[in-house]
Amino acid sequence: MIVLTGLGNPGAKYAGHRHNIGFILLDEIHQRYEFSPWRSKHNAALSDGRIGTRKILLIKPMAYMNKSGLPVKDAMAFYKTAPDQLIVAHDDIDLAPGKVRVKMGGGHGGHNGLRDIDRHLGPNYRRIKIGVGRSPFATPDDKQVDTHVLSDFGKDELQHWVNPLIDCMASEIDRLFGDDDNEFMTTVARLCPPPTNPRDPKEE
Repeated sequence: MIVLTGLGNPGAKYAGHRHNIGFILLDEIHQRYEFSPWRSKHNAALSDGRIGTRKILLIKPMAYMNKSGLPVKDAMAFYKTAPDQLIVAHDDIDLAPGKVRVKMGGGHGGHNGLRDIDRHLGPNYRRIKIGVGRSPFATPDDKQVDTHVLSDFGKDELQHWVNPLIDCMASEIDRLFGDDDNEFMTTVARLCPPPTNPRDPKEE
């Protein structure tokens, strides 16, 4: 079984936030591949299904971002899965908007969701990093970073890169199940290249 976890904050007011792009990807996969209805267990929303011949478990932690680790750990323990079967999709402010990177292990890079998963499961799982960029008004030590990731994608962003990217990633996600990370990244970048001039979020 492959475990796909998307990171985000629960609740309607957070649904469109940049920080919730992991949830957005899982919702698209859930719908596209006709997974089972979401069910609540282990303080998470869970769904299972198949993509090709692979059995997949989707996990959306329903704790807030900085408490993501325990729901993921408990769900994985229930299904007797190991960290090397886990793939976590999350936003990354250090990647330009629309860029995607897949990485096995490594640090959390200051991401509170990854930090908490590391605390409960260790760092040896794969991450799908989805670039959302930084606010052009942010400095490294101010709160503009929080304001940026905890704000909605603008309509222009959704139309020109967010929705097409999520569609591409969902359609090509099976490439990751054979550990073909480079092919996944290459194909997604070819089908949905990052925007050359992403809109200033203050203009939305």
